[in-house]
Amino acid sequence: MNILCLHGPNLNMLGQRQPEVYGTTTLLEIDDGLIELGQSLGVQVRCAQSNHEGELIDWIQQARGRVDGLLINPAGYTHTSVALRDAIIALDVPTIEVHISNVYKREPFRHKSLLADVCVGRLMGFGASGYKLALQGLVGLLQADPPRTPT
Repeated sequence: MNILCLHGPNLNMLGQRQPEVYGTTTLLEIDDGLIELGQSLGVQVRCAQSNHEGELIDWIQQARGRVDGLLINPAGYTHTSVALRDAIIALDVPTIEVHISNVYKREPFRHKSLLADVCVGRLMGFGASGYKLALQGLVGLLQADPPRTPT
């Protein structure tokens, strides 16, 4: 089973940027933890981060037919990107939207996700450990309803 984890804009600054909101865990630590957890669950996890919407969309399109599930923290694109939403729909695999902070405890503009209804679930407010919770949930969903095509 193959899982793609994508991180959106500014997440490369984790551990340095607004630690009172995002904590002190770095993106590399998150990715390493996901890969390690994936190995223990018997799945391969590949992680990537970009500050560019088009690059995230390209990666999603390239993953079509190659991944069984997607974890995505779209960051600021959560609230603005119809194009990212369309790419997730076209990918046609279970997707979980992840946020480090609880977006409902933040500015009102962060309360609207353009991706929420095309994802099987959303996980937010658990800090960096939310990624691992999301991976466990996604793998559980995939094991309960295995992909129809082998990857």
